[in-house]
Amino acid sequence: MTRRPFRPSRPSRPTRPTRSALAAVMSAWLLLGAAGCSSSSSSGGGSSSPAVTSPAASSPAASSPAASSSASSASSAPAGAVTVTIKDFKFDPATITVAPGTAITVTNQDSAGHTLTALAPNAGAFDTGLLEQGKSATITAPTTPGSYPFHCDVHPTMTGTLVVQ
Repeated sequence: MTRRPFRPSRPSRPTRPTRSALAAVMSAWLLLGAAGCSSSSSSGGGSSSPAVTSPAASSPAASSPAASSSASSASSAPAGAVTVTIKDFKFDPATITVAPGTAITVTNQDSAGHTLTALAPNAGAFDTGLLEQGKSATITAPTTPGSYPFHCDVHPTMTGTLVVQ
């Protein structure tokens, strides 16, 4: 019997599912770090950026829970001329008043990715998808009049209200 010389074994490479899972975890970690988020928050969401306060404004939607949690001036504009800017981890304006079917352009001028997404009970009514820094998307206001609370899926403490009348 012939003996082969000793060859140390190569370290085994992780399997494809393990590598994919590691890549997903690393990507999420990098995105959260870039967004300035903290995963140690006891509330389960939010951001570690400093709180920003602005004077409260009176608007028809100011009595809704979403409008009262994020005070900002209301925007009312003719159909096709509405713009929402995301900057400093807030929507500007936070309360938007439009006619049914109005096109609303949302522009992210923040350092992190954000969304403008309808909340329950109107979830699915509109959603920009993830907007990276400098990107824009246009959504269409629902055709049914009412108050539509929204938030950022990435930073749920960012809230606002779309009022269709």
